[in-house]
Amino acid sequence: MTLWNPESSAPLSYQFEEASGDPEADLERGVQLLREVQAGTRGPLLRFYRPDPTLAFGQRDVRLPGFQRAAEAAEARGFAPLVRKAGGRAAAYHRGTLIVDHIEPHAEAIIGQQQRFKVFADLYARAFRRLKIDAHVGPIPGEYCPGDYSVHGLPTAGSRSEVPVKLIGTAQRVISGAWLFSSVFVIEDSAPLRTVLDTVYRAMEIPMEPSTVGAGDDLVSSVTVESFIEALLAVYREHTELLEA
Repeated sequence: MTLWNPESSAPLSYQFEEASGDPEADLERGVQLLREVQAGTRGPLLRFYRPDPTLAFGQRDVRLPGFQRAAEAAEARGFAPLVRKAGGRAAAYHRGTLIVDHIEPHAEAIIGQQQRFKVFADLYARAFRRLKIDAHVGPIPGEYCPGDYSVHGLPTAGSRSEVPVKLIGTAQRVISGAWLFSSVFVIEDSAPLRTVLDTVYRAMEIPMEPSTVGAGDDLVSSVTVESFIEALLAVYREHTELLEA
């Protein structure tokens, strides 16, 4: 039994992948793994990778009059514009972020869908707190891709940011017999993300406060992607057996 999937007692394997140079293929790779878990050819899995610069739009964004302008603006700033199959609004990521796809088989995958947002938000906030970041669950005013279970960090003495910043964007895909919970952790180098998101949201005429776009190292300068991976694996090990694939 695990915190996020009470019907499972199987160990959770994890693997690290390199970005392929094709952001669309990297995004689709998560769906491919989801199908393999659904089919039973692969067990529960954590997939880690550091993505190439990408601007991932939500399904609702596509219907906005300013979508095409936003996509062109993202591309002009070096971020590949893609539309993800999961929900939410536009989010940006690059090599200073970490994407984690958590995939599990589940006979009734739709059950507990909302609860998973809460469970993973709490789990991931604890990983940031291991690195001395004052992380909390809940939305902050003006954040991009807003959600009830956003994880944000508060500034403390020595922080480069003077306001709370969003640290994680999450999305979920559920199919018959399996689910995929995908999270983007913003760890380093927030300035390019802030610039492109401000431009994109303006083009789509969606209100957004650029100062909410931050990274872990804006709050605690010593934080790196590598140190966050260690903290995240440590938190996972509190709840399940981990096997490196």
